[in-house]
Amino acid sequence: MHSAVVHLHGSIVRFITAETGEAVSKDPGPIVPELKELYWSFGSFVVFALLMRFFLFPKLKKGMEARYQGIQSAHAAADAERAAARAEVADYEAQLAAIKAEAAREVEAARNTLETERQAKLAEVNARLAQQRAAAAAEAQAERDAARDQIHAAVSDVAGLAGELATGRRPSPEVVTRVVSEVMAR
Repeated sequence: MHSAVVHLHGSIVRFITAETGEAVSKDPGPIVPELKELYWSFGSFVVFALLMRFFLFPKLKKGMEARYQGIQSAHAAADAERAAARAEVADYEAQLAAIKAEAAREVEAARNTLETERQAKLAEVNARLAQQRAAAAAEAQAERDAARDQIHAAVSDVAGLAGELATGRRPSPEVVTRVVSEVMAR
């Protein structure tokens, strides 16, 4: 059995074993706090908690509320800017549509003007062509009439000569002219 002698030296308790005679320390250990350290820690905590509750936390809360209000006002300003931008875009699109409509009207007016000018030019060209056709037709008719007269005269001569050769005497020019005219008219 072990027997021990206790020596009190300050706050450290030492045990001396009877068998070996060595001192065995039974102090509470290096991480166990002393009672006065506990009082100081608790007092500091209470002071810090009161400071937080009555002084620091209200300031922190005011700062957070001010920041929240700033964020909310920034969101409201952003929404207002977005709405203004949408209104400007709508206004721009309306102006663009008006400009496109005006351009379409101007293009249509230009097309109408060009079509009118084209029709006038076509009418002018057609009139010139009609005049040229009429002149060419008159010229052709005059040439046909001249050629018909020449052909009539040549056919009359040939018919008169053929009649003379066939009958032995020359037919009268009125009869030959009448017969040739009837044949050419058919």
